[in-house]
Amino acid sequence: MHIHILGVCGTFMGGLAALARELGHQVTGADRAAWPPMSTRLAELGIDPVVGFDPAQLEARPDLVLVGNVMSRGMPIIEALLDSDLKFMSGPEWLGREVLPGREVIAVTGTHGKTTTASMAAWLLHEAGLDPGFLIGGAPGNFGRTARLGGGRHFVIEGDEYDTAFFDKNAKFLHYRARTVVINNIEHDHVDIYPDPEAVLWQFHLLLRRVPGGGRVIVNGADANIGSLLRMGCWTPVERFSVAPEAQAEWRAERLEGARARFAGLSGEARGELALPGAHNLSNALAALAAAHAAGVSLKRACKALGAFLPPARRLQLLGRYAEDGAHGEGAPGIALFDDFAHHPSAIRATLEALKQDYGRVLAVLEPASNSMRSGAHLAALPSALESAAHVWLAPSGSLEWNPAEEFSALERLTPCADAVEAAQAAAAFAQPGDAVVFMSNSGASGGARLLAAALSEVSFGASGDSGLRR
Repeated sequence: MHIHILGVCGTFMGGLAALARELGHQVTGADRAAWPPMSTRLAELGIDPVVGFDPAQLEARPDLVLVGNVMSRGMPIIEALLDSDLKFMSGPEWLGREVLPGREVIAVTGTHGKTTTASMAAWLLHEAGLDPGFLIGGAPGNFGRTARLGGGRHFVIEGDEYDTAFFDKNAKFLHYRARTVVINNIEHDHVDIYPDPEAVLWQFHLLLRRVPGGGRVIVNGADANIGSLLRMGCWTPVERFSVAPEAQAEWRAERLEGARARFAGLSGEARGELALPGAHNLSNALAALAAAHAAGVSLKRACKALGAFLPPARRLQLLGRYAEDGAHGEGAPGIALFDDFAHHPSAIRATLEALKQDYGRVLAVLEPASNSMRSGAHLAALPSALESAAHVWLAPSGSLEWNPAEEFSALERLTPCADAVEAAQAAAAFAQPGDAVVFMSNSGASGGARLLAAALSEVSFGASGDSGLRR
């Protein structure tokens, strides 16, 4: 079968391309642009995406067109598709029909932490010899691919609450018929789709209505919105996890020294190593351990596997260290550069707080690229989310519906910039040995992390410790 994918360079749709190729289908695709890591993954699959959505690409008469949620009515290719007799459906619908039947689906959901938690869960099942299939909305560090069919009965999927397609405005995760559902947290996001928090809760409520009574619902016991969700109705046994001592939970964790952590749950207690910093990543790990336990993996075995877990790309990913030129003596610290997907005030706060634990100063380049951020829906929460940063350079992505200079005129630690190039140059010139610099955006289109790496590679320090950009 020839499957043509519209929006193939998205992490989800690109993952579907990988699964379709594993199933033996001919796969083609198109997107507005192609950039790493998905362009690299697609090239490895032998897929060379068409750049742009010219209706002429439908003249090849594919047997099926999978429509990503980046597509909308009024686009010439969509109007041509609707006027044709070509078969089409959404990516989640195809996945639910062609890949997931007969599998024991573990869906990892929530506003934050889905990619990391789903990657962890898949890794723990893999290390336990269960050979899971998976589809992750990112690039898992341990697998080198975003999706695989796997030979076992389990399938781990990142369950996105964003809408499915222009003809299906319900959440993607409603198509997966998950038997185990993890809910990390629930906040109001995707304001272009959900006008208020109640609209988001309703989608999660519809999800819980689909989980069988013999399944498992694993939730963050410290999240008030999840508490409200459960009161709306739940017909499946619930297990709670939390790193907050005051929360009621069957699964708990605490940091010990260094990367060591202690985990306790329904099957006892075990210790493991977690290299990822921050309380949010400890919570992600706890959720993954509970999901692995639901699949039959012992806590002790899962904790052992946790020590070898590698974070997904762009999830507080350390890209390198710069300016380690010995100007301040043997072993003097350089400047650490991180790339993070943080796209919501809560995620931004968690990232900055995690880095603050290990670095004297945290410098951030923030690119408000999501629809919610660009619309200004999270403006009120941003100042407090940035408190752990010594300074922030704001690099607009596309058109903002608000003026950074006006909105943050009283925030001395934030500097609005014209673009990512200016922000990268300014942050690099400001950085000192021992600092952490982090690029935060849910988009990689501007190449902000790459621009920072290039700028930091030009930084040198004099004997006084003053920095400068080499020219």
